[in-house]
Amino acid sequence: MPLLRTTRSLRTTVLAGLLLVSAALVPATPAFAAPLYKNPRVSVADRVTDLMGRMTLDDKVGQMTQGERGSATPAQAAAARLGSILSGGGSTPTPNTPQAWADMIDAYQRAATSTGLGIPIVYGSDAVHGHNNASGATIFPHNIGLGAANDPALVRQIGAVTAQETAATGVKWGFAPCLCVARDDRWGRTYESFGEVPANAVTNSVVIEGLQGSSLAAPASILATAKHFVGDGGTTGGVDQGNTQITLDELRKIHLPPFQAAIAHGVGSVMISFNSWNGVKDHGNKFLITDLLKGELGFSGFVVSDWNGIDQIDGQTGFTASEVKQAVNAGIDMVMVPSDYLKFVGTLKSEVLNGHVPMSRIDDANRRILTKKFELGLFEHPYTDRSLQQDFGSAAHHALARQAARESQVLLKNDGVLPLAKTNNKIFVAGKNANDLGNQAGGWTLTWQGQSGERVIPGTTILDGIKAGAGKDTVVTYDRAGGGINSGYKVAVAVVGETPYAEGQGDRPGGLALDAEDVALIGKLKASGVPLVVVTVSGRPLDLAAQLPSMKGLVAAWLPGSEGAGVADVLYGDYNPTGKLSFTWPKSSSQEPINAGDGKQGLFPYGFGLSYSRRR
Repeated sequence: MPLLRTTRSLRTTVLAGLLLVSAALVPATPAFAAPLYKNPRVSVADRVTDLMGRMTLDDKVGQMTQGERGSATPAQAAAARLGSILSGGGSTPTPNTPQAWADMIDAYQRAATSTGLGIPIVYGSDAVHGHNNASGATIFPHNIGLGAANDPALVRQIGAVTAQETAATGVKWGFAPCLCVARDDRWGRTYESFGEVPANAVTNSVVIEGLQGSSLAAPASILATAKHFVGDGGTTGGVDQGNTQITLDELRKIHLPPFQAAIAHGVGSVMISFNSWNGVKDHGNKFLITDLLKGELGFSGFVVSDWNGIDQIDGQTGFTASEVKQAVNAGIDMVMVPSDYLKFVGTLKSEVLNGHVPMSRIDDANRRILTKKFELGLFEHPYTDRSLQQDFGSAAHHALARQAARESQVLLKNDGVLPLAKTNNKIFVAGKNANDLGNQAGGWTLTWQGQSGERVIPGTTILDGIKAGAGKDTVVTYDRAGGGINSGYKVAVAVVGETPYAEGQGDRPGGLALDAEDVALIGKLKASGVPLVVVTVSGRPLDLAAQLPSMKGLVAAWLPGSEGAGVADVLYGDYNPTGKLSFTWPKSSSQEPINAGDGKQGLFPYGFGLSYSRRR
């Protein structure tokens, strides 16, 4: 027995040694191998393929769904596997600061990346003239002014600054630029258009390069959105979300070129328009979305609906299974359903399971969406780069906004009264838009519709600029209604025009006339005998032919944003005006629609703009 035990013990020792030697010769296998899609050294296409192979139908339908922050908490968004969250106009954290934005969005990302597959969300917000939802952001002139400036390099810079300030808050997807070609000035979104001919939007589509930068993965880059596809600026009567009744040839000639340019610039997403084309809602039009945009134009990014846009396909309130099927099969990849995201997820899943929406369509949408998420670097860096906040609303950014305001001014009339003398002058300033930052910023500023208010955003009013530019022995007096004007003043400056609005609330089917307050003010100042300069702050040309003889000078300031001092730079001649009309200015509202090449004679033609022959 002792000999047997010894033999067995020896045999066991030898075997153990052999196993140790063998183990040393075989490479160690890690207990867990990271999925391919988490490896940043692998191509984006391979990462997407690997991830999609691991996704359930619930995961995929969730990626195609975008909810609004007010309706989906981080936990709710993660549970529904939502691919995106957005802030609607005026939907902000409290307090409305860059830090609070970052905290909010990072909370969504923590919840999303804690799920099984850890797919980050992409957070979207309207950033149409700066990061306009965020308090303290730099607010640039609206597109109508930038179209008049006709300076693509400047517009590209504006895009880069907008991206930097937007990304500083955690938002990595901006719903801009608007590339509509506005053909009827009564439309409430005219100011979102660069001009009435496609060349204006084509030229300024370079803003996409500013927004997206040289690489989407760069910290200060955001995904851009070309909107609204297609024909929103051509509706009959200028009715917002109305019917664009034109031929395919005219659609191709007028409204399609800006989107061709956007795709050439590498735009990452395209938003579908609320309007109909010859009676069919764009949101359900497969020819426009799949055949034309994705097929003919070769758009490889992803298509997003507008706010509850699929609800409108059948003309009834709310969306149905039929509308979901039609919209997704038409080619919409991500659907903006701000509050009804759970209903949408369930409906789309059912439409797939019953065979009404093919899995090939679901997979195509997911591949497009996930590709952009990987390109944005969200899987490696889902959280806000807060180092960008040090330049949020900086002096350098405001200087760029002031330059943009200068360049967008269009001098329409000058009977020797401009530029204003900076010294030994006595200037009377009046009008509701002279000392109101909210009015000069317009809609889509802090809230969807914008708001009047002297100091609603940081910046300078036009009155501030006039006062700051006044030199030795120059007196500047202000009264909104023109009270106190007398013949002792050498010049009067009336700053008149529109107050803020957005979308359909800005439609003006009744005409573009000045309001009663402005008409009365111009009459009062004219009666004083003091030479009168009128500055219009507006989102479109206005019907002021009747008042034009009362004016010695007329300047179209459009919606100049946060830097009214840029308007004053032109009034004083510190900047010789270079802006040119990108919209024909009508003689009367009855001429609408009026556009270059239609044979109608406007008050001022497309491309018109004066400069100073002398400067003071």
